Amino acid sequence: MRKLPVIFLIYVFTVLAWLILGSTILKRTHTQDYKLKGMVSQLWGTMQIQKAPSIYYNTKEKKEIERVESGKTVSEFETYIVAHPVPLKASEIDVSLSLEHRKKGLLWYSTYAVDFSGWYEVVNDTKESRYIYFNFDFPAAGAVYDDFKLIVNDKELEKIEISAGRVVHAIKLSPGETETLEVSYDSHGMDQWWYDFGVNVTQVKDFLLTMNTDFDKIDFPQNSISPTQKTKTEKGWELKWQYSNLLTGVKIGMDLPKKLNPGPWVSQVTFSAPISLFLFFFLLFVFTTLRGIKVHPMNFFFIGAAFFSFYLLLAYLVDHVTIHAAFLISSTVSIILVVTYMRLVVSNRFAFVEIAISQFIYLVLFSYTFFFKGFTGLAITILCIVTLFVVMQFTGKVDWEAVSRKKG
Repeated sequence: MRKLPVIFLIYVFTVLAWLILGSTILKRTHTQDYKLKGMVSQLWGTMQIQKAPSIYYNTKEKKEIERVESGKTVSEFETYIVAHPVPLKASEIDVSLSLEHRKKGLLWYSTYAVDFSGWYEVVNDTKESRYIYFNFDFPAAGAVYDDFKLIVNDKELEKIEISAGRVVHAIKLSPGETETLEVSYDSHGMDQWWYDFGVNVTQVKDFLLTMNTDFDKIDFPQNSISPTQKTKTEKGWELKWQYSNLLTGVKIGMDLPKKLNPGPWVSQVTFSAPISLFLFFFLLFVFTTLRGIKVHPMNFFFIGAAFFSFYLLLAYLVDHVTIHAAFLISSTVSIILVVTYMRLVVSNRFAFVEIAISQFIYLVLFSYTFFFKGFTGLAITILCIVTLFVVMQFTGKVDWEAVSRKKG
């Protein structure tokens, strides 16, 4: 029992080493993310938010303004332009999203190609002939838009006016006259794609947005509307948002599937390593004490170092191979280190049975639970309870007073 303080001290120093390693991985990850995300954005584009086109007509109005000149009040009229919003009569939009993950350093980025096509119907619901202005904003600044087309009444415009990141086109409509406009382009983005109805609560009439994906895992961001219809396709999903008369202040969005990022994942596993080593040390100490096997604190030190080697090797292997390959290699190396060492310290049977099985459970399986997002905490809890149950069953009839006197 006198070796317990020494073993505890070895455990504490190993935990400190893990904390330093985990902090180093986090710093590397955040530093790389700050630098590399900008590089990926320049090459592939940023998150795209496609706004619904704004439709309006202008009128001129006069306003009386009073000012004081030489002690006298002077009135004059100023003419200014007032924009009157015009609701879209109907909207039909087709969007295709193609996912392509790109890896930079310790991080994966969810990039995508988007094929957008929007059909809009505009009506002059006033009693006069007016110029109705159609403003179409591009979804992201600095992005590339290939094969851009603006078609008015089935006729593609050759000359397109672009100002401040938007397309501006004026059409003259008689009272009650309608016109159709179609906009289409190919582009690239990252992480999320959105369709925005407007800043404030907006009335949306005869609206249909059809989205086709080439990926199975679909997720809708917070403050977005769920589709009204979902159909599984060969490659992914066909999603539809269809409304006849909708009042909404939220948007339609798609969160592109994210790959498991090696950097954050390894840091999580590393920060949880003290639990793994504590359970292993606890089990090793109980079994060796009950069997009268002599294990020196230095042996615990080398076992702790072998456990640490798993996380150290894993942290730097993920830069060069896949995360699963790095996990397999690191696990194999750590188990070989511990088993071959304990074979020399105790015996072949003890090393290849008790030690190998325990390390596989408390190092390999324990760490592998982090691949299952949302179930890690439950898996660790079950493992701790099972360990406690096993030890309690093995030691239920042990006379600890006699064991303590014998060790003393």
